[in-house]
Amino acid sequence: MALISMAVFDTAENNRTEYTIETLKCLEGTVNRDNHRIFVIDNASCQKTKNELKYYQNEGMITVITLPENVGTARAINKAWKFRKLGEHCVKMDNDVLIYQTNWVELMEEALQRDPKIGIVGLKRKDLEERPDSTNDWYKSLLYFLPHEPGQSWIPFEECQHVMGTCQMYSSALLDKIGYLRQPGIYGFDDSLASLRARIAGFVTGFLPHIQIDHIDRGNNSYIQEKRDMAGKDMNEYYKLRDQYLKGELPIYYEDEG
Repeated sequence: MALISMAVFDTAENNRTEYTIETLKCLEGTVNRDNHRIFVIDNASCQKTKNELKYYQNEGMITVITLPENVGTARAINKAWKFRKLGEHCVKMDNDVLIYQTNWVELMEEALQRDPKIGIVGLKRKDLEERPDSTNDWYKSLLYFLPHEPGQSWIPFEECQHVMGTCQMYSSALLDKIGYLRQPGIYGFDDSLASLRARIAGFVTGFLPHIQIDHIDRGNNSYIQEKRDMAGKDMNEYYKLRDQYLKGELPIYYEDEG
């Protein structure tokens, strides 16, 4: 059982409505909605996107939370996570993602079931730098198979320090320990801080590298650059929060009061 959450900020300027439509179509074909719930948080998107979200909500596929302004990724996702049920895992995903495995949610859940020490399991984009032979400790990963019983399939798991947030599942056990996502500003660093807090709480983080996923926004546009610039301005605050967590000066549990 998983709560899937997606923050959407589409405007006439960034022209991302088609990405959102493609992602929703993908979820329509790959998510068993008898077992999982999909929440879309509308960060003050344009009318074209609102019309599409209304259509999917009327079809019973999604629940829409509409906000009057762009509160950023983490704060938007937290608003959906407020609806988490007891024992329910939570998925955070972007609105420009295609996943080609029809049972990807179930495979992520099975990874958490097979190894309860896993706190965050992500689906890995092709452009990420994590790999077992990396000479950079930040990107160096450990690749192994998860425990299995006779008759169960092998599931590869790539353990690493930082799970990039394109599509990632947070275990219910982890969320009970760390609470909600924390982000210095509007964009960036929530995934890195969550991975750090997970490890401090005694969990491991990593990817299911065998599930194919595409990030359909290739990043060579002004909107992505604007996001990077905004995140860059908050980098010092990120380092401050990171160091406070590492030194034990901040509790890892975070309650988003918004």
